[in-house]
Amino acid sequence: MSAKSHHIRKGVAVDGNSLTLGDVVHAARSGAKVSLSRSARVRLSSSRKSLEDLVKNGKTIYAINTGVGELVDVRIPPDELKALQINLLRSHACGVGERYPAEVVRAMMLLRANALAKGYSGVRPDVVEMLLDMLNAGVHPSIPRQGSVGASGDLVMLAHLGLAIIGEGEADAGAGFEPGADALRRKKLKPLTLEPKEAISLINGTQAMGAVGVLATEDAAMLADNAQIAAAMSLEALKGTSSAFDLKISKVRPHKGQLRVSSNMMTLLEGSEIMVSHHDCPRVQDAYSLRCIPQVIGASLEAIWYAESVLKIEINSATDNPLFFPADGLVISGGNFHGQPVALAMDFLGLAVHELGSFSERRTARLVDEKLSGLPPFLTRHGGVRSGLMVPQYVAASLVSENKVLVHPASADSIPTSANQEDHNSMGTIGAWKARQIGENVSRVIAIEMISAAQGLDFIHLSSSPAVEKVRAALRAEVPHLEEDRSMSRDIEKVARMISAGVFVKAAKSASRFKTT
Repeated sequence: MSAKSHHIRKGVAVDGNSLTLGDVVHAARSGAKVSLSRSARVRLSSSRKSLEDLVKNGKTIYAINTGVGELVDVRIPPDELKALQINLLRSHACGVGERYPAEVVRAMMLLRANALAKGYSGVRPDVVEMLLDMLNAGVHPSIPRQGSVGASGDLVMLAHLGLAIIGEGEADAGAGFEPGADALRRKKLKPLTLEPKEAISLINGTQAMGAVGVLATEDAAMLADNAQIAAAMSLEALKGTSSAFDLKISKVRPHKGQLRVSSNMMTLLEGSEIMVSHHDCPRVQDAYSLRCIPQVIGASLEAIWYAESVLKIEINSATDNPLFFPADGLVISGGNFHGQPVALAMDFLGLAVHELGSFSERRTARLVDEKLSGLPPFLTRHGGVRSGLMVPQYVAASLVSENKVLVHPASADSIPTSANQEDHNSMGTIGAWKARQIGENVSRVIAIEMISAAQGLDFIHLSSSPAVEKVRAALRAEVPHLEEDRSMSRDIEKVARMISAGVFVKAAKSASRFKTT
């Protein structure tokens, strides 16, 4: 999916502490230039020197001069420390399945660089600068999507990333995937030789789930905005009432998401002839899919905000092991690589986005049902010979049903690894990818609602609100009224892309005080 629109930004400075979700999206999807801040470079150099002094003094440190996982008690001789770095990457790079798209790989590279730049990993500035040089040059490692259990960090994915840094594995530098050394050479970059501690620092971390999570959360926010716009269109087409969105109702149950959606619905519907036409309508109240828009979409909004709050912390955290605290001269083994905070947030995000789609499909079902809508059956004047928009609702139902399978929480399960040394795993990377898949499905579900609502409005000889009319005009510029039956596949995909690109949000904002997520 495409990113929510952003103002033009300058390059992204990496300092380990101040990266924003917008920075990540900008670098991942728009190719923003990235650089290492001077303060981070100084911090990294100082940290590395202190760590090297500890090693010279004979201190035993996990993954520097010991094996990893269950092999932690195996001491590595000094002359084999560099070989350990290469072997760690090679042995852990065993991912399978389809490759991550370039935008996810770019986000992953930036997040790993930022985590290392905090200065608690004991790596040289060269490692971070190599990641950033590859990003700026457009060298994207081949990283398979499957293989992480999300608790010793995203070991498998990050090992594939590390292989490209040392000139192994595969990468795409603009000419398709090729050996890592060839891709680096194509962009005049030299493979990096890793020093002790640097391999484990590259592969221990939550940057795969974080990368997918940031992009999925960005897309979820865009979907939530479009879900409100689609709901306003459907309410108009179904001649529902806006009275349920009165802020007096939400103020006595003041959830922030509900208040935001109530306010947005009122502003989206402001100036509607359709709303005015049935002020004295005998219908007392609408169905839940219309009446409870603030309560349902508002709850999803709050879940999205929660996911954002978790990721804001995670992307500026040190998540490898062990961590080095130079001021105290300490190296401490811990568990910051465990993805549980992100895993729970991603499962919650997937559920919240699924609900946007489930709710949307119910309005589409009402629009095509003449007994509920008061509109022509299946939104066509020629029912029988023509099926109109009968079957797009089937597609929406299918996508929602698929999401019901995907929404099962990945974090509810754990399979131990490394001979039970790693006896609880978060599965957060699976949860993040599921949230992304759910979002892609929901973009099409909301597209079907928008197409159906626009078709319904075509049969009403009153004007909807200025905001809804702007949205309808934007849609009609690409998707004509359905008179003769035609395959709707391209129309649905086209509207889904418009949703993701923020076309309808921009149209709504041009005619109202609509507030985005």
